[in-house]
Amino acid sequence: MKITRQIFSDLAEIILEGGAIKALKVFDDHTIVRATRKTYQGKIDKRSRITGIIFTIGSPNYQERKFIKDCKKAKEPFPIKKIQIKYPK
Repeated sequence: MKITRQIFSDLAEIILEGGAIKALKVFDDHTIVRATRKTYQGKIDKRSRITGIIFTIGSPNYQERKFIKDCKKAKEPFPIKKIQIKYPK
């Protein structure tokens, strides 16, 4: 599976404009692309001028492996079309 610039653009847009903390795109069992917003002590400061985004390409962590296992059980076709989004509390 080829990872294109459009995927990074979509993930960054969700983080910056949507107000999410994490956005995840799943390609298969062992390949994911994750965008995570850098926060100070888990809080998003609206006054801050700088927003840091960390992109991770590689294997999924424990929660993401559980999500992939649940998707397989539900017979969801891979790559999963929807981007998984996590918002702040």
